[in-house]
Amino acid sequence: MALRACGLIIFRRHLIPKVDNTTIEFLLLQASDGIHHWTPPKGHVEPGENELETALRETQEEAGLKASQLTIIEGFRKELSYVARKKPKTVIYWLAEVKDYDVEIRLSHEHQAYRWVGLDEACQLADFKEMKAALQEGHQFLCSTVA
Repeated sequence: MALRACGLIIFRRHLIPKVDNTTIEFLLLQASDGIHHWTPPKGHVEPGENELETALRETQEEAGLKASQLTIIEGFRKELSYVARKKPKTVIYWLAEVKDYDVEIRLSHEHQAYRWVGLDEACQLADFKEMKAALQEGHQFLCSTVA
């Protein structure tokens, strides 16, 4: 059975959305272990919680962002399936916008750095093709919907 994890693709945008789509920036966290890969906050589903609860809990644990500081974007849900450490893994992501552009990020011990980056740089940092595709689809979704 595949490992199951959930997370949020967190973004912020300048005060004039839709004028220039480069104003969308994604939050990526750099892992402290392994290959020091960059991903949005995510983690394994705990017994008794639903998938979105997992995503919100992991975001608070890994980036210090509470649910009250975020707006979940309706209509976007991306499921990624890949092999991690020789085991199948499924990760479900939702889009979430920070309510305060200058919100403080507080990393857990699981991460050593964070960056707010535009789509092109986010795709360069995200080594895995599935993650790149999720970021691109999220960006396209945001650009095609009313702010």
